[in-house]
Amino acid sequence: MSTKDYLEKDYYKVLGVPKTATADQIKQSYRKLARKYHPDANKGDRKAEERFKEISEAYNTLSDEKRRKEYDDARSLFGGGGFRVPGTGGRPGTAGTGTGAGAGGFGGFDLGDLFGGGGAETGGGRIGDLLGGMFGNRGGGTPGPQTRARRGADVETETALSFSEAVDGTTVPLHLTGEGPCPVCHGTGARAGTVPKVCPTCEGTGQSSRNLGNFAFSEPCQTCRGRGLVVEDPCPSCNGSGHATSTRTIQARIPAGVADGQRIKLRGKGAPGERGGPAGDLYVRVHVTPHPVFGRSGGNLTVTVPVTVPEAALGSEIKVPSHRGVPVTVRIPAGTPNGRTFRVRGKGVRRPDGTYGDLLVTVEVMVPKNVSTKGRQALEDLREATAGEDPREELLLRAKEA
Repeated sequence: MSTKDYLEKDYYKVLGVPKTATADQIKQSYRKLARKYHPDANKGDRKAEERFKEISEAYNTLSDEKRRKEYDDARSLFGGGGFRVPGTGGRPGTAGTGTGAGAGGFGGFDLGDLFGGGGAETGGGRIGDLLGGMFGNRGGGTPGPQTRARRGADVETETALSFSEAVDGTTVPLHLTGEGPCPVCHGTGARAGTVPKVCPTCEGTGQSSRNLGNFAFSEPCQTCRGRGLVVEDPCPSCNGSGHATSTRTIQARIPAGVADGQRIKLRGKGAPGERGGPAGDLYVRVHVTPHPVFGRSGGNLTVTVPVTVPEAALGSEIKVPSHRGVPVTVRIPAGTPNGRTFRVRGKGVRRPDGTYGDLLVTVEVMVPKNVSTKGRQALEDLREATAGEDPREELLLRAKEA
């Protein structure tokens, strides 16, 4: 995509969100539209496929905070197609006559911030390429688009894990659908047996220049649309675009100890790059199924274990389930109150350094609902034996003092 096309596309309109939309609003709108226009749900529908590509392209830009800012700044600067320098009062397409302009900017506005050496990557290259010839090409020009490598887009997907898989780590297959090189022409856009030719208009640079008096204005070549190459006999599969929607399956390693809702970054597993550029990254949102017995508290596992009144009052050794199958023995001291938590070392979640968290065991004293005659007599004897103690005495005293 040329820089001109990039600036003219309204990504907010494509996703149906306002320019002030939050990241969550953008994500929600994208997911809704992606499900509606996904190629798998619209077999053979070319329009739906093109719409899906537009939606994906818009989301790739607006979901990235840095890319979104660059996109907003560029559209604001060019005012929907015309060149306007803030603070100069110049008309679109003119340089303006404001005072205080330095070598690299106008009226204190440094064009290098937006079009500098690092360059902001857009759909078709750096925005700075659009002004490559400004001020007599001071600082040197940039190579044509066909010689510049381009990083692949980042991709986001989701996966569901069981509680055990999240705790111990696992490898899951992920089925990804996205845009990649056409498998027929291998990304050249030309029919098999032919190759693209160097554009005769721009001689392969991908840009043409226009003289506007004091400086030259560079823009994407209209003949090759900034590509630097012309396809005379287009590939029948991709109609000369060099791109196609493809489905691939990768085996993703999910590290041990991931939590529900966590976002895992897998470097180089996103969309493939172009012209030798690196692949983008893959972001995997993890959803963990709750366990019927265990819970999580950071790197520790939690479990609530019922104990009887005699066990809590007199002390006992009880069997407690552990996540990895073998029960562990926990000693309950005499006089243990309800809700007390005991720690079993090394029976929790595996940490990144290979060590393990702990198992936190909380006891819940169970009061019997049905008591036999003998049991009732034993409880009566216990009440008589402890009649001199009032567990609420201190509580009542504090309340009175307050």
